Amino acid sequence: MFIKEYRIKNIHTRKSKTGVEHSYTRHQTICKLRCDSCGTDFERPKGQMDPKRLSNNYFHVCDCCDSKRFAQKQGATKRTRYRLKASSDLPIGRL
Repeated sequence: MFIKEYRIKNIHTRKSKTGVEHSYTRHQTICKLRCDSCGTDFERPKGQMDPKRLSNNYFHVCDCCDSKRFAQKQGATKRTRYRLKASSDLPIGRL
């Protein structure tokens, strides 16, 4: 579940060719999410995520949980909800 989005200001220091050190800043946007599998809150940089997934229309799984196993459970619950057999060829996403 998507909770919120916020920005972090990172300050870095680098040395120029002449040996003078100066600082510069970079802003990083962080997304706070709640795992749909275990319910814990986790954070992920916005640059690593697909922009379409920044909503509650998609499931979000943390690094501790197995995303493949979670996806299989979701398919099984939809099949039992719609009373489909495991061998049916109907796509679940279109129901």
